[in-house]
Amino acid sequence: MSYKEFGEAPVIIVDKGSVGIVETKYYTFAHPPNKFILDNGKTLGPITVAYETYGRLNPQRDNVILVEHALTASAHAAGKHHPEDKYPGWWDVMIGPGKAFDTTKYFVICSNILGSCYGTTGPSSINPETGRPYGLSFPMISIRDMVRVQRELVKHLGIKRIRSVVGGSMGGMQAIEWALLYPEMVDSIILIASAARTSPQSIAIHRVGIQAIMDDPNWNNGDYYGKAFPEKGLAIARMLGHITYLSDKWLWEKFGRKHTDPATMKLNLNSKFEIESYLEYQGTKFVKRFDANSYIYLLRSIDIYDAAEGYGSLKESFKRIRCKRVFVSSFSSDWLYPTYQSEEIVEALEANNIDVVYHEIKSPYGHDSFLLEYEILTPLITDFLNSI
Repeated sequence: MSYKEFGEAPVIIVDKGSVGIVETKYYTFAHPPNKFILDNGKTLGPITVAYETYGRLNPQRDNVILVEHALTASAHAAGKHHPEDKYPGWWDVMIGPGKAFDTTKYFVICSNILGSCYGTTGPSSINPETGRPYGLSFPMISIRDMVRVQRELVKHLGIKRIRSVVGGSMGGMQAIEWALLYPEMVDSIILIASAARTSPQSIAIHRVGIQAIMDDPNWNNGDYYGKAFPEKGLAIARMLGHITYLSDKWLWEKFGRKHTDPATMKLNLNSKFEIESYLEYQGTKFVKRFDANSYIYLLRSIDIYDAAEGYGSLKESFKRIRCKRVFVSSFSSDWLYPTYQSEEIVEALEANNIDVVYHEIKSPYGHDSFLLEYEILTPLITDFLNSI
């Protein structure tokens, strides 16, 4: 174990290629009466943003990589909070010395999105006007609102230019919005397994998950804080969502039709295939770490997202983008955000003479490929960033 200087203070390097021990920080703004005005005209404030940084900001303050997380992740993208941490940050394989987002070159920022429950203001936060959690009094939010909140954090950090905004899945939608809202700030964006709008299939799947939560007898119209938690509904919603992250091929290879107790298959309704036990495990694990109202709000923010909103077409909307280059990748087995949605983005970018690097990666892992295929993504992204 050794020490090395990163960012503003020395951190412990616990593994080769690790950013070491990191700290989640917080920034609060939009204090009343100067509340933040949301896309829908509602106001919210104060707003606290949880964030982490890795690497060192250069004197020109232009080596910034802004990492956007997906639906249920957090600001903790790399490193560990203490040496005994069992697991590092959710994208530790991509962020660190010598990795895709090399912290010896770049200053990497990841913030928890508005509406979440990992330190940034959301439905489970205390409403200062009532002294109780917001619950369903929390206003509806959009992907655009999340990006505008992140802009306040970036401004607070004294950053005026971003080398690249990168995101997988829902994070890619945020990256697109950065390029649309703040074209003068963003040199490039990296979109991995994402889309410019949500498909009817995804909206339908989200609706079933939301309904499962709302039909849980403990949901209590969102006012369950300090009471029985809607565990069953949230677990079912997560089980359904988790299916969309996988692929048919991977499920056959991992589980097939294996049964936990073949002798009871035809005797007991409660007997389970291994895939069923796996999904139940994922649902049970999820309810211990995530807020049901946040899950509903974030799913709806994805549903309503459309990068072409107000412009008639994606081609017209993308006329606002001023990036030097754009990286887009999809995965062959991803049916949540299938390849055709990445190709729609590429076509709209090329129609505006924006330099695009596109890769469809052959992978058996479904949508989760954006987290698992780091060995393929690393050299592709490294080459892309070196070209900016």
